[in-house]
Amino acid sequence: MVNTITAATTTTTSASSSSSSSASGSALSSDFDTFLKMLTVQMQNQDPLNPIESTDYAVQLATFSQVEQSVITNDLLEDLSAQLGLMGFSELSGWVGMEARSEAAAYFDGSSPVTLTGEFATAADTAVLIVRDADGTVIQQVTMSPTEDAFEWSGLDDGGDVFEAGTYSFEIENYYNGDYLSTTAVESYSRIVEARSDNGDVVLVLAGGNEIASDDVTALRDPS
Repeated sequence: MVNTITAATTTTTSASSSSSSSASGSALSSDFDTFLKMLTVQMQNQDPLNPIESTDYAVQLATFSQVEQSVITNDLLEDLSAQLGLMGFSELSGWVGMEARSEAAAYFDGSSPVTLTGEFATAADTAVLIVRDADGTVIQQVTMSPTEDAFEWSGLDDGGDVFEAGTYSFEIENYYNGDYLSTTAVESYSRIVEARSDNGDVVLVLAGGNEIASDDVTALRDPS
């Protein structure tokens, strides 16, 4: 669907640019013919005792040429701007549908596990995954091994019941011999549902409504 829309936009823009350039070229040709006619009439009706200097004609021709070149340059800049705009939309469309890994809260759909990655304190011998809901309330603590690079949150509570669909955030508490060491960040994968340009920066909207900058993405993957 995105490719079809992009292709249609490209065709429309190209046609519009071609039409604009054609119209400008036709206008310039008409204006030049009019200018030559006026110049001819001016020459025919000049005062024989005080003829117009040839340099004056040269100045008029040079002035018209400058105007003509300015119009052509403007048309070229408009075409270039349109093409750059299409390139920008093409770049944005490449984000949509992908799964981005970041520290933003992840969306749990009520059935599919959430893929997580995290860093552990070097000296940690145990770790606890802290799960918070959209309000920031801790809803679950899961003991885990500090050697796992990637892991999943099943979305099930301690009784085996499924948590409600929504956004959840995660962090890791690191321990050594039962003593708290530090809290480290957890990254999760979320599907990108929208991408837009905001003052030159790419803003990504994730499933569940969270918005992040493209610079906050540390990895991308195809959901298929």
